Amino acid sequence: MKIIVTGSIGNISKPLTKELVAQGHTVTVISSNKEKQTDIESLGATAAIGSLEDVDFLVSTFLGADAVYCMVPPNNYFDLHLDLLAYYRRLGNNYATAIEQSGVKRVVNLSSIGAHLEKGSGILLGAHDVEKILNELSSDVAITHLRPTSFYYNLFGYVETIKAVGAIAANYGADDQIPWVSPIDIATVIAEEIATPLVGRKVRYVASEELTGNETASILGAAIGKPDLKWIIISDAQMRGDLESAGMNPQIAAGLVEMYGSLHSGLLAEDYYRHKPTVMGKVKLADFAKEFAAAF
Repeated sequence: MKIIVTGSIGNISKPLTKELVAQGHTVTVISSNKEKQTDIESLGATAAIGSLEDVDFLVSTFLGADAVYCMVPPNNYFDLHLDLLAYYRRLGNNYATAIEQSGVKRVVNLSSIGAHLEKGSGILLGAHDVEKILNELSSDVAITHLRPTSFYYNLFGYVETIKAVGAIAANYGADDQIPWVSPIDIATVIAEEIATPLVGRKVRYVASEELTGNETASILGAAIGKPDLKWIIISDAQMRGDLESAGMNPQIAAGLVEMYGSLHSGLLAEDYYRHKPTVMGKVKLADFAKEFAAAF
């Protein structure tokens, strides 16, 4: 198959590209950074250097492809002028246009846990909007919306808090059950979905391990030499204030607080628990904890 991979060679797209190439597929990786071209080619893929904001570039790159993996790359949460939800909608519309005009018939879209919600999910409303935009494509375009849970690597964001106060502090966690996922396990599922015939639309959740916040803290603490590490709950107002004090865009800070608050209340994961994976991924938090310790 001829497969287009977006996301350059990031946490998901790099292992995905390796897996697809190993399976014998012809892979083209889109990146906005020309300096990534050599790295992409070293994986056995072709580099397509251009911007996801350029619809004509996307159309020409998608032409002749059997399948496309599309994702909205992370943006700068500290850009005070960024309208994050508008960014998601814009790229979602660009993907839809490129898929329609190029004639691609198989799409795997990286969405998110909580994408079933029309409100109350904070910044994840962007993933909901992209799903909705892509679902408006012709029914002969087969689409898998992949909804991963909380990424292990988001825990890197608590390194400074652990160093400063000796605990993980957020407006969720502690005794809350948190479904975690490794990007490596996500890549494996994407590769499976691309190779699986489909008619219409499908939602698939992917997770690696379910742990409470306290269990998470215990595993990370053991890895960094702090066996008594705790995960403490702080108020929405305190978390939002902390994020804004660090320089985060206030609109995005509010969206993050709402997102985590909905995980704390159970709203965010309600659909996940109705349709959770029958098999968890292979990469466990204890594996990720080694990376966390190295960064710490």
